Amino acid sequence: MDSPFRLDMRAEYGRLAQDIRSTQRRMAEIRATAESDDGLIGVTVGGAGELVELWLDPRIYRAPDSAALARDITETFHRAVERSQEEVMEIVAGFLPADATPETTDLRFDPLLHELDRRLR
Repeated sequence: MDSPFRLDMRAEYGRLAQDIRSTQRRMAEIRATAESDDGLIGVTVGGAGELVELWLDPRIYRAPDSAALARDITETFHRAVERSQEEVMEIVAGFLPADATPETTDLRFDPLLHELDRRLR
């Protein structure tokens, strides 16, 4: 028979797993957009930093410099990812220490959820 302490722990694990899944849904809805300095490139990424949309103004073809275009796309992509990470950090702040940063935090909660689910069984 389970003790009251054990039942409380199970309920707490269940609440934590539910909160994390809700947080994951909110993170999946994030869309962060950045434009290049000249406004000719636009990039939108999702909450995990995945590319959602890339927009190129036709005026990019006026200066046929593929290296510069690649650099500008990459820089714009990185700006969008930074914005996305800022939004993610706002959402997950309650789960993390106050000094957590995107660089020091693994924002993939699947391993934690797997462990919580295992403990609930």
